[in-house]
Amino acid sequence: MTTVHTKPDVATRLMANRNFRLLWAGEATSKVGSAVTGVAFPLVAVVTLQAGTIAMGVINAMAWLPWLLLGLPAGAWIDRRSRRTTMLTADVVSIVALLSVPLAALAGVLTIAHLVAVAFVVGAASMFFSTAYQAFLPAVVTKKDLSEANAKLQGTDQVANLAGPGLGGLITQWAGAVIGLVVDVVTFAVSALCLSRTEVAETVERKQRDTTLRREIGEGLRFVFRDRYLRVLTLSAAVDNLTLNAMYALTVFFLIRTVGAEPGVVGFLFAADFVGGLIGAMVARRAGERFGTARTLLGFSIGCAPFGLLIPLTHDGLGLGFFVAGLLVPSIGMVVGNVMSTGFRQAYCPPGLLGRMYASSRFIQFGVNPLGAVLGGVLGAAVGVREALWIVLVAAMLGRFVRLIGPIKSHRDLPTEPPAHLRPATTEETS
Repeated sequence: MTTVHTKPDVATRLMANRNFRLLWAGEATSKVGSAVTGVAFPLVAVVTLQAGTIAMGVINAMAWLPWLLLGLPAGAWIDRRSRRTTMLTADVVSIVALLSVPLAALAGVLTIAHLVAVAFVVGAASMFFSTAYQAFLPAVVTKKDLSEANAKLQGTDQVANLAGPGLGGLITQWAGAVIGLVVDVVTFAVSALCLSRTEVAETVERKQRDTTLRREIGEGLRFVFRDRYLRVLTLSAAVDNLTLNAMYALTVFFLIRTVGAEPGVVGFLFAADFVGGLIGAMVARRAGERFGTARTLLGFSIGCAPFGLLIPLTHDGLGLGFFVAGLLVPSIGMVVGNVMSTGFRQAYCPPGLLGRMYASSRFIQFGVNPLGAVLGGVLGAAVGVREALWIVLVAAMLGRFVRLIGPIKSHRDLPTEPPAHLRPATTEETS
């Protein structure tokens, strides 16, 4: 009798990978808390401290300003050190910063300035964590499993985010917005515990004695902007983030002050964003296999964007459905595009450059976020919140066509390695 041995499929391999399971569990738990905070934090400002649109824009801007101020040196710093240790440190910093808000509220000394400072510190910790996280994943799973791993992580993030806004809205309704931040503190602690139990052999570049931080930063920037694929993906993401942050700076204010929705309802409305993301994560890998990664990225990113124009049509009652659809469908396109582009970057970039590649890309992509947040607040104050949303969302739809510049539109699939002339000569060691 002949025994037939079959290779385990990608899902089985990932589930057998203890390090991936720990990373997955910690990230999913942390995402629940961050989603709660995503609702609770602006509600602390609007409901507890009576913040206006410009103050909301500044608070949102502070969460992204670290990418502009620290993003480039952070990438070089991450490539020199253990990504796991960097992520653990970021979790601890976030715990301390977020815990200061409910403590200040209990003491009766919470101010807008305090929220601005916390937004900056947590934003800086998130910058270090997310850059290290993207560079850490290729050490946890094999290159052939990256697409499925990213899809699972994105999908689980969306499930966590789906629960988080509703939970955040309920906590705000029942116990006050500041209590919602305590939930995030606990989830960051769980994330740190899971990370501390991983055992991963990381690849860290051994630096030459004559190298400098400036030179390392330059290597990352040159790699991104000389490469035709990375350059287009970076610029298109920057346009997306500029317009999306302008929108997010207005949406909580729009729903509460213009539409008249209750704080508890706001959380459930934002859950539509994550339902769309979950759907996108579920279909991303199969769509990429059937249509090609490049075609899937373009088709979903561009094709789903026009539905965002439903958001300014929102009004109370059944009219809240416009807001739900306007978040849900574009979210499908964004997550499918993110799965395609993230897997591409992780497979395409040499391991010793991953941190700097992500930091260089995100220096541009996220560096515009403070400008977008402030722009949204200023537009809302100048022309009205609903009118500002129309301007921002039309710009967001048109911005998706930036992806058609360059080589992506000419291929079925994105490449898995850069051309020889862009590959840096580096010496690596395992730590």
